[in-house]
Amino acid sequence: MSQYRIERDSLGEVRVPADALYQAQTQRAVDNFPISGLTIPRGMIRALGLVKHAAATANEQLGLLDRARAEVIREAAEGVIEGRHDGEFPIDIFQTGSGTSSNMNTNEVISTRATALLGEKVHPNDHVNMSQSSNDVIPTAIHVGAALLAHEVLLPGLRHLSATLAKKAAETAHVVKTGRTHLMDAMPVRFDQELGAWQAQVDHGIARVEGSLTRIYELALGGTAVGTGINAHPEFGGRAAKLLAEKTGVPFVTAPNKFQHIAAQDAAVELSGALKALACSLMKIANDLRWMNSGPIAGVGEIALTALQPGSSIMPGKINPVIPEAVCMVAAQIIGNDAAITVGGQAGNFQLNVMLPMIAYNLMQSVEIAGNAARVLADDAIAGFTVNEAEIKGLVGKNPILVTALNRVIGYDLGAKIAKKAYAEKRALKDVARELTDLTDEQLDAALDPRQLTEGGV
Repeated sequence: MSQYRIERDSLGEVRVPADALYQAQTQRAVDNFPISGLTIPRGMIRALGLVKHAAATANEQLGLLDRARAEVIREAAEGVIEGRHDGEFPIDIFQTGSGTSSNMNTNEVISTRATALLGEKVHPNDHVNMSQSSNDVIPTAIHVGAALLAHEVLLPGLRHLSATLAKKAAETAHVVKTGRTHLMDAMPVRFDQELGAWQAQVDHGIARVEGSLTRIYELALGGTAVGTGINAHPEFGGRAAKLLAEKTGVPFVTAPNKFQHIAAQDAAVELSGALKALACSLMKIANDLRWMNSGPIAGVGEIALTALQPGSSIMPGKINPVIPEAVCMVAAQIIGNDAAITVGGQAGNFQLNVMLPMIAYNLMQSVEIAGNAARVLADDAIAGFTVNEAEIKGLVGKNPILVTALNRVIGYDLGAKIAKKAYAEKRALKDVARELTDLTDEQLDAALDPRQLTEGGV
């Protein structure tokens, strides 16, 4: 048997692998774009299947598509949604900027399966793509795919991280440690205050993502080529959005201005921006953990992260902070993705953005890896670290910066003199203050109590 079959499109004949579900236009795109080997992600494939499923039902409801074809298109689309045909989506993400190749790839895969199920032709354009254009399908799929990943992976991961931080903060609230500014000793803080700050960062990240999703829920479907809705029933977009909302449980709505969502990718850029801010938070938390874990002899050594794997191929016994390092790399990737998405968002020339596949790939990757990294950070770094309480307590008591608490009594200049002398002579601050001031032991004990100093006030 031949390894190829002949398919035809408007440009002529094309050789397609004999067992492929895709047809001529997909093969042309495979031939035209041998660039990166990166193909559209699972989240985008699923979203395209969902769009085609909803479109078939909407067209049937409007009397535009017969029930028999609508049923087999839906059945074939379910295979795409569930991931049974992911190998049939071989097109590089660096392709035509509208994503027409990937839209036609979806149409062709569903057409082939639907035709086999029905026993008569289900056309990729006339039936599967009815009332649609690549120009509204791909922006819609970007929004659907990103929203689903946000609800399934990102937001649950972030909420889990927030809850883990809250639990760890409560467990360590009794520990007072040396605060640090400029990586130098500063006034003391409690562990729950430090971890509480991390939790606040994560919670704000959740709020930013949730806020940006309100624009992601708006769908371009029904705008067709340029936003006017040519070749689509006026009710098609609204019906399809309602069907997508019912099937996914995500509150999708038809966009009030479809021209905007076809011509621009501002909502994707906004969500990416929220992810970039989140990436900065994750990197700050991860790097703080790395510093606090550093040592075990010559570093800060405040905590010990859970030992997960040997840290060196040459130094026996070495354990590295592998989870925080991985999270930092995730954060760097998200920041880089955001730069690409930002450039892509500027590529809305007149009535169409022409960097859609690249935006789709980077946005969905950012959403997914942020959620996964948050969960890993919570479970494998924060939940299990132990606090070196004895070491921390000794360092807090020797901290010459505690003299700040005496400023209102002895003045800044005398305080600086006491701090420098205590540091130079490696003596307890309280002993030096006793020599250079008239304060009693009781006054010094009250003023220099590290825990009291974490409460603020005068």
